[in-house]
Amino acid sequence: MEADYVVVGSGSAGSALACRLGEAGRSVIVVEYGGTDWGPFIQMPAALSYPMNMARYDWGFRTEPEPHLGGRVLATPRGKVLGGSSSINGMVYVRGHPRDFDHWAEAGAEGWAWADVAPYFNRMENWHGGHSDWRGDAGPLHVTRGPRRNPLYHSFVEAGAQAGFELTFDYNGAKQEGFGPMEQTVWKGRRWSAANAYLRPALAGGNVRVLSGLATRVVLEEGRAVGVEVLRGAPETVRARREVVLSASTINTPKLLMLSGIGPGAHLAEHGIAVVADRPGVGANLQDHLELYIQMRSLKPVTLYSQYNYPAMARIGLQWLLAKVGLGTSNQFESAAFVRSGPGVEYPDIQYHFLPLAVRYDGRSAVRGHGFQAHVGPMRSPSRGTVRLRSADPAEPPAILFNYMSCEQDWIDFRHCIRLTREIFSQPAFSPYAGDEIQPGGGGVADDELDGFVREHVESAYHPCGTARMGRRDDPGAVVDAEGRVIGVDGLRVADSSIFPRITNGNLNAPSIMVGEKIADHVLGRTPLPRFEREPWINPRWRTSDR
Repeated sequence: MEADYVVVGSGSAGSALACRLGEAGRSVIVVEYGGTDWGPFIQMPAALSYPMNMARYDWGFRTEPEPHLGGRVLATPRGKVLGGSSSINGMVYVRGHPRDFDHWAEAGAEGWAWADVAPYFNRMENWHGGHSDWRGDAGPLHVTRGPRRNPLYHSFVEAGAQAGFELTFDYNGAKQEGFGPMEQTVWKGRRWSAANAYLRPALAGGNVRVLSGLATRVVLEEGRAVGVEVLRGAPETVRARREVVLSASTINTPKLLMLSGIGPGAHLAEHGIAVVADRPGVGANLQDHLELYIQMRSLKPVTLYSQYNYPAMARIGLQWLLAKVGLGTSNQFESAAFVRSGPGVEYPDIQYHFLPLAVRYDGRSAVRGHGFQAHVGPMRSPSRGTVRLRSADPAEPPAILFNYMSCEQDWIDFRHCIRLTREIFSQPAFSPYAGDEIQPGGGGVADDELDGFVREHVESAYHPCGTARMGRRDDPGAVVDAEGRVIGVDGLRVADSSIFPRITNGNLNAPSIMVGEKIADHVLGRTPLPRFEREPWINPRWRTSDR
């Protein structure tokens, strides 16, 4: 029950960090509350809607009633399984825009600009899209693209070009802006989670082991983290000879910090928790991406609806089990776009996922008949929320309030997203396919009608981040410094999406893994990888046009 390092959480960042520490000869205990990730619901990419809705794999968090969404309570899935949320996510691979990370550095995260983080993206990647100086081809994380056999994938990209937008061959390379193919963490027909990419090789190496149990608090002695209390029937202390690293998620990391006496002093006192470090930023700065599904009926039976029945799904599952071939090998998100919302926006602030089926992300309600949809949402909402303790009981879930749509700009942005998507679906490329609008429905055009639709139907894209923000040590709102060290406590770091100063463009799995890779070098005291001194493509018309 002792190792050089104790890492709490086996998710995207935690698995990467533990693997790199193990490779360096350090002993590591990874504390994980969830169980095994073996089984078709996790490993088969097309089954992605199942694990995030299964209590076996998901923590089952839900928000408080959201005041600006009519009191709606939204699901906040987080992985409770080996691989964490990388084992239950949509497998979409997006690095983020280089300017996102330049903003991090400007906000006080020195050494986290694009030039600093790009080498870590390259180190972690094994990209199968051909040679590129902007991409890695020897890392543990396989990144691929779906086969894009359905004609609707190509219609979506063609429609974007017809509407005057850019095309991009690789949104994870020099040019994010535009319409093009979407990338996924899938390899040889299987979900390529952080557990498959990092944790299993680390366990095989002998220096890393997983301990099953619920982490309840960080054990502190004289202002230093010396271990983690883990509930395994009875409380036990797992001791760290060097450091403790929290990689427990944007929800559970601030919860653990607060249970350990690190957080807003008055809030901790309310729950009878002795204050070790009064850090008001713990649990603050909570951010997420919201999205809408704009759905159309298809005039031709080319969508995945023909496969959305039990006999077809059984056949797809059997093909996958026996040979890892067929529709089961893709997450079905195979075309994408990143565009700007208007003149004066320097780099993309709207993301599209395209799906040749009209269905909810949780898979629970498919539209009857053939249809297709675009998931669309703004990337940089100004709204901020909180994660707070309900009590000092570690078994009780925290109170999560994203405060979604609390700023007028959010409403302006979503109205634009709806109107823009309608414009794209009206292009000639969709004329053979696009029938009536299912959702929102062709009647809604006025601002108040669109706002009502947003209030009722907007959903989380499940990209929470920011609750242990990285910044300068003299910044009262910062929780960790630029090396992930918790300010005010020795021997304790954070390495997960909670340290993001601001949310990045797109899905968060890739930048979370990058955080694990980079923090590992800081833990080991290594010189950072050489900077990547190349500027991204920025639309030369950005000051005067949105396309």
